[in-house]
Amino acid sequence: MAQTEKKGGLLRKSSASKKPLKEKVVLMYDEIFTTEDPSKCNPRFWEELFLMKVNLEYLEGKLEALDGEELMKIKDNINCLFQHCIQALGEEHPIRVVNALQTLCALIRGVHQKNKSTSGFDIINMLVGFDKAELCMKVRPWQCKAAVCTVTDNISQNTILEYVMINSIFEAILQILSSPLSRREHGYDAVVLLALLVNYRKYEVGSGLWITKAAHNKEEEHQTGFFSALTNMVGSMFIADADEKISVQTNEAILLALYEAVHLNRNFITVLAQSHPEMGLMTAPTSPVPTTPVTPLGTTPPSSDVISSAELPLDADVQTSNLLITFLKYSSIVMQDTKDEHRLHSGKLCLIILTCIAEDQYANAFLHDDNMNFRVNLHRMPMRHRKKAADKNLPCRPLVCAVLDLMVEFIVTHMMKEFPMDLYVRCIQIVHKLLCYQKKCRVRLHYTWRELWSGIWPLGFLVNEDVLNSLHGSFLESLCFYLILVVNLFNMFITYGDTFLPTPSSYDELYYEIIRMHQNFDNLYSMGELSGNFCCISKLLLRPLKISLLYFRAIINHFNPKIESYAAVNHISQLSEDQVLEVVRSNYDTLTLKLQDGLDQYERYSEQHKEAAFFKELVRSISINVRKNLAFNTLSQELLLKEFSTIS
Repeated sequence: MAQTEKKGGLLRKSSASKKPLKEKVVLMYDEIFTTEDPSKCNPRFWEELFLMKVNLEYLEGKLEALDGEELMKIKDNINCLFQHCIQALGEEHPIRVVNALQTLCALIRGVHQKNKSTSGFDIINMLVGFDKAELCMKVRPWQCKAAVCTVTDNISQNTILEYVMINSIFEAILQILSSPLSRREHGYDAVVLLALLVNYRKYEVGSGLWITKAAHNKEEEHQTGFFSALTNMVGSMFIADADEKISVQTNEAILLALYEAVHLNRNFITVLAQSHPEMGLMTAPTSPVPTTPVTPLGTTPPSSDVISSAELPLDADVQTSNLLITFLKYSSIVMQDTKDEHRLHSGKLCLIILTCIAEDQYANAFLHDDNMNFRVNLHRMPMRHRKKAADKNLPCRPLVCAVLDLMVEFIVTHMMKEFPMDLYVRCIQIVHKLLCYQKKCRVRLHYTWRELWSGIWPLGFLVNEDVLNSLHGSFLESLCFYLILVVNLFNMFITYGDTFLPTPSSYDELYYEIIRMHQNFDNLYSMGELSGNFCCISKLLLRPLKISLLYFRAIINHFNPKIESYAAVNHISQLSEDQVLEVVRSNYDTLTLKLQDGLDQYERYSEQHKEAAFFKELVRSISINVRKNLAFNTLSQELLLKEFSTIS
């Protein structure tokens, strides 16, 4: 008997003498792509269509073959197909629902592609029809996949997103996230869609206020669902294998969702501090995890196993955890490598999120709470001059210590040819904002401040005349700005350290570090005297840098002669640290410093004025990757039927 093979919607007999036959679903597609109403001859046409297995390849091929004018000629049939897909999605028959979803996704993507290359028709009119644009689209959990299909490169020029927002998509997303079952299967799509929707014409109509609406939602289960989904998503973004080698899949889409929640909704910050009943990290994978993700970085969705409902402790010796700990740990991994563009964007976004946290009063109260101590095992880049700390030796400390550790770790470990100066600046600004809170609330944090003092000064080797004269352009300007921030941070310790440093000996150690690094500060002061090849902008920055160094000049000029005198009297060629500290303690009384104003003030974070360009480009990059990663083979009938059975 002749064998039958299936190809491109054709049923072919192995015998060449027989004419190839088309599948019935293909014949029905052909009827849709005519100017005649397919239901005229067959009133049960639409009912029968969704009982047949979808042929995505053929349907997408038909859409691709048409130009804009040809598509407009069959607009009525396209409208009917769209409307019947929506109707079928509201039914209970699983086969019809799944086939309608597949058809809808293919239709939306096909029309979008046509709209991208051809002007002359509106995508809403083509899919829905202006006369039926008020059609209410009841979004069920798995329909988020269809909504994600509408993503285009420029999110703010996507008219179908506006249509989706009009039709109560926000409430539908909250409904999806409030259910553990639907969240497990569709949480990623829902959170990514929400992050993109928030950025639709963000600086025009303030659609970001939707996130705020989530916080004030009176239905607590919806609020919990949204927070749970974000918690699990962030928790799933990193994987540790048995050898403790870290393989990270950066996920800018989920980080963007977390940023929007933290930035736009002050109440969400309270969730950062709460242990969540579904908090958990990824369980051990059944197969090896590749070091390099197989899909483009930026929007790789986690598997459903990642979004687990089991509660797992973050560290072996810690029974409780929270979203902030998970986020800090993830940040410590992704910020290690900033050479890749996606990881650079992720690292910058992590620092922006921490900036928003550092400005929040409630977050600071929790971060500095001496009664809330945690072990946070940040991942540290291997370096020759230091040994790896044993996890069991990690002390329990307030979480602000982990934030400070993370800032110092980044600066110390990124001494490279192309300095990530923008990220350096953000690290120092975060530290400064935390210090402002400590000074204001007189919080005496027991922290190894010496590591910070020495760590935030990694660019000292650049501060000499020969090197500086070889620098130019934006790098020199960024370097000057960074150095001003660092110097003023030291000035804040000098001026207000007695109000927040834990012990008098800490204040002594501060002066010791300044004296120890005096050559760097002397060189830095000399920059103010240089003209060389510096541009006008750099010269303008050098002037305030010179002024900010007055404290250092006074301290060094006051103590150095006394240290030299002590060494000469006692016939010591090189003084020990204890001996220098003895000189410092004995000569505080004769030191006079002129107080500087404004050291405990800072400019609050503003996205629209300073970061709009970054976020526009980030959203564009995420949109491109979302579309690239949207594989329709993941919408297979078998897989969707399995999902349907779990949520019906």
